Amino acid sequence: MTPAEAASQTAPTVQAAHGAMLDKARAVTAKVGRLGRDFAGAHRLAQQAQVREALTRTELTLALTESLAARAELEARLRDQAVAALRARGAGRLRRHNRLSRLLDRLLARLGWVGQALVIARSGVWDGADRPFHDLDRMASYARRRVEPGATPRALLDQAWYLATNPDVARARVSPLAHYLMTGGREGRSPGPLFDGAWYGAANAAELGATGLTPLEHYARAGGARGLSPHPAFDVGHYLAQAPPLAPGDTPLAHYLRDGWRVGLSPHPLFDPAWYVEQAPDAAGEPPLVHYLSTGWKAGVSPHPLFDPRWYLDQHAGAAEAGVEPLTHFLVHGGFEGASPSPWFDLPAYVEARGADLPAGVNPLVDYLQGGAWAVAEARPGFPTAAYLAARPGLVRRGVTPLEHWARRGGR
Repeated sequence: MTPAEAASQTAPTVQAAHGAMLDKARAVTAKVGRLGRDFAGAHRLAQQAQVREALTRTELTLALTESLAARAELEARLRDQAVAALRARGAGRLRRHNRLSRLLDRLLARLGWVGQALVIARSGVWDGADRPFHDLDRMASYARRRVEPGATPRALLDQAWYLATNPDVARARVSPLAHYLMTGGREGRSPGPLFDGAWYGAANAAELGATGLTPLEHYARAGGARGLSPHPAFDVGHYLAQAPPLAPGDTPLAHYLRDGWRVGLSPHPLFDPAWYVEQAPDAAGEPPLVHYLSTGWKAGVSPHPLFDPRWYLDQHAGAAEAGVEPLTHFLVHGGFEGASPSPWFDLPAYVEARGADLPAGVNPLVDYLQGGAWAVAEARPGFPTAAYLAARPGLVRRGVTPLEHWARRGGR
């Protein structure tokens, strides 16, 4: 067979093979097209699902934030109602401790421990059993021990602290409580670390001036029942909202010093007892806030994750030079002067974020902890509240603010 004849015989076979290949190519092309369209549709569906999921997460986060804001409002009402309930019990009468009354106290004091017991009885600061002779006997037993640091009066005076803070009292050979009532209170001395006499006196200057009472007498007779705070670091509304069982005639401060600290009650939004005791195990045998105000702050122990005493004093030389306790300084002065309490809380940025919604006279960090956290998009620059909450929804159950949680984790 000639080459021409062979070529003529194989041509149809080649053409058939080419046709089959073209048909397969067309089929593959069509299948690829269908797959492409199916993939594009699936991609659109995936994108739509992602968008729906993102929107759902956003809506859930907003709902969580709104629920937290609502809870903060309810807690604020609870604090107000707790203070109102305390006031409804009624306060005692304020006596007029005028020049004649003070002269009588001085004459009584010359009678020794018996006269000092009568001075104490007249003041109304002794937490007695409403049995006059029994109570007077206890006052006399106390006064008889004079300046023994271990003598404990049934009053809001810390004997050992008062003697250590006022060494001249030991030389006076008079019981510390009688000394405070006759001299110390009018000299601006405090009866204990958790009763700031000067601060309380300034806050109630009009009544103290009109009655001649010392700050402790005023608090024992009326101030405690009115819900007045004895110290900047003792927030009565915050304390009462934890439902401490106050006995008739009991004051929030007396309850905290006697029982409240033992069951872990917090005396202020910026004092976390568990956090503090974890850092200062030696504080376990006394009220943690008393330990902090007496010695803890000097060792730099933090009272709250968002307050760093050492950092605060390093940043604010004026407070450090004055040798003042930093938390009290922040609550009374620094927080209203734009001073940040720690590297975790940018106070000026928060104040700017809150704007006109920040209540007048409220410390910005306290505002943040009591509901402001849920009212701002960013409590500090670059720290979005919603995103942090969305990633850690468990914070809702625990009631912990994002910055506090972040600070507890060391910024991680």
